Amino acid sequence: MFKHILMPTDGSEHSERAIERGIELAKLCGSRVTGIHVMQDYRMMIGTEDIAPTDLEEGIEARERERAAQFLSFVEKTAAAAGVTCDTIIAKGHQPYDAIVDAANERGCDLIVMTSRHRKGLASLLMGSEASRVLHRASIPVLTFRALISADHPDKAKKP
Repeated sequence: MFKHILMPTDGSEHSERAIERGIELAKLCGSRVTGIHVMQDYRMMIGTEDIAPTDLEEGIEARERERAAQFLSFVEKTAAAAGVTCDTIIAKGHQPYDAIVDAANERGCDLIVMTSRHRKGLASLLMGSEASRVLHRASIPVLTFRALISADHPDKAKKP
């Protein structure tokens, strides 16, 4: 059914649970997977992309690459344990959803598996949901796994 599945990760527990489920699906389908983590391009955000990077900016980027490698190592280890072929990508961009969809298109993926997390209040208005943005921009199917529901989540049934 699916031949190549893209799995974005932000390193969160929610993301790891979606990756585990996505790799189970990949194994069932005989698919290969590609894990992706999108680093923020801070230089674009502050308008310094045309200026030579400072030591501070280079240090930030090096730390972000280390974090990305840690996040992606979870994808690699989980895929290896399941016997699923796996590649990883560290992308850089101002909008993670754009980098995710672009990577799926460039790599010929036929499914994106990711988590969808509920945010509250102002964070919801400002940040929205990357999964929702990927869903609306992607031309391939997007399978979203709902994040673990915390005790204060609005969808969780209140016990009397």
